[in-house]
Amino acid sequence: MDVRKRDFIEFMCASSVLTFGDFTTKSGRSTPYFINTGKYTTGSEMRTLGEAYARTLVEQFGDDFDVLFGPAYKGIPLVVATSLALLEHHGRDVPFCFNRKEAKDHGEGGVLVGHAPRDGDRIVILEDVTTAGTSIRETVPILKHAAQVEVVGLVVSVDRMERGPGGEKSALAELADEFDMVTAPIVSIDEIVGALGSGSPSPFALGESDLTRIADYRRRYGAGPSANPEPVESP
Repeated sequence: MDVRKRDFIEFMCASSVLTFGDFTTKSGRSTPYFINTGKYTTGSEMRTLGEAYARTLVEQFGDDFDVLFGPAYKGIPLVVATSLALLEHHGRDVPFCFNRKEAKDHGEGGVLVGHAPRDGDRIVILEDVTTAGTSIRETVPILKHAAQVEVVGLVVSVDRMERGPGGEKSALAELADEFDMVTAPIVSIDEIVGALGSGSPSPFALGESDLTRIADYRRRYGAGPSANPEPVESP
């Protein structure tokens, strides 16, 4: 495993963003793990997070994007942190925008804040995690209504590797097909299990009960291979 992926997984654990237990996702599923980027609370955490998103953006898209979009609310700090990291580490000054939950009927009005999308803009959406793809299906029409833009991609912290509403492909794969865009996670649930699973040297290593519950969950809802990755080697 790439050391940067392992470091990002441990960073999520240390920040209490990646937690294990009994949770309910936005889609209503009971899940043995949860990702909540709202738990990032310091400047140093946001700097590290922005660097991870920026690195994934550059690896996946190169220079083939013009604007970052963050769905309200958790996507807002994601686009801010990522734009700063793109400038500092990759020499790109990329504009960003985000939406309000409700349209503003005074002042400048409208539902979008920040960069005003223009015809021809190539936009990448930044999310924390996508389970069913609901927020993306709500977001794309907003952007398409604003201008003749191209939504070229979606970057998330974690690919849960769960079947989407179609029932066969993962939610990310379904979104990629539906909107003809690239979907890219920083890490996947299989990589998380590989980094924290049996024999892991990580201080956040998972116990057998957590691993069993995750494997059961993957068998029930997962897309792609069942979660049985090799454990990460000690550095």
